[in-house]
Amino acid sequence: MRHQVAGFHLGRNRDSRASLRRTLINQLFTHERIETTHTKALAIRGDAERLITLAKNSSEASDIDKVNARRQAAAQLGNAEIVKKLFDDIAPRFKTRSGGYTRMVKTGPRLGDAAEMVIIELVEG
Repeated sequence: MRHQVAGFHLGRNRDSRASLRRTLINQLFTHERIETTHTKALAIRGDAERLITLAKNSSEASDIDKVNARRQAAAQLGNAEIVKKLFDDIAPRFKTRSGGYTRMVKTGPRLGDAAEMVIIELVEG
């Protein structure tokens, strides 16, 4: 039974799952649009939106809070180049938007194993 078991395990152990999420979020911020399975998209959607909100809210914060926000994002993303893109390019686009920064569009089943595929992308600011 799945009572009180939260989150998506994705058929992986903890470290592999964390690595997969980090990679998918990095690819989403790099390309602003990726195709993946529905379950993986659901697993990263909340984390990606939280990172965008963190970057967006830090734009009007003090200098110490800005540095802290970048450090928090770098700890989750692990790539300074993507953190820079997130804070300088992506977050300012969503300044007036209060949430819902990503969109998932179903593309149908994958041919090999019939897994439900989606395109997850950043919406236009």
